[in-house]
Amino acid sequence: MTSGWEVTLIGVRVFLLLLGVATTTISFRAYRQEQTRYLRDATIGFGFITLGVLIVGFLYQFSALTLTQVHIAESVALVCGFTVLLWSFIR
Repeated sequence: MTSGWEVTLIGVRVFLLLLGVATTTISFRAYRQEQTRYLRDATIGFGFITLGVLIVGFLYQFSALTLTQVHIAESVALVCGFTVLLWSFIR
């Protein structure tokens, strides 16, 4: 049985995933329309960030990894995503 906090966490994570997918989709559509390197990199960055959110849910629920290991995997995806975004802003 799941507690109220676990249900809340699942709800927030699903909402965060949907926001990430929506942001990545909008960024990709803008890239297809404009074909700029900035929008391509932004799409890749948002994709990595969204992947990080997705990774946490699947790894924690369906693997034998500890919570710390799952958060490390999420953090690596987030670092990659933010690095690509930062790189696209600098260039």
